[in-house]
Amino acid sequence: MVKKTFLKLKRFFNECKRVLRVTKKPDWEEFKMLVKVTGAGLLIIGAIGFLIFLIDKILTSMF
Repeated sequence: MVKKTFLKLKRFFNECKRVLRVTKKPDWEEFKMLVKVTGAGLLIIGAIGFLIFLIDKILTSMF
């Protein structure tokens, strides 16, 4: 049982090391694009949430 747990932990850490070797720090252009896409996503989700809120308030005030 202990050996099985140790093997799972060892495999997990080996996979973590492999991912860290493959990843890289984004350059400035890549970072700017990431910020723009994230900001646009936040705005879209916020707008959808606000529209749902408005529709809910309109419908509840009618009844």
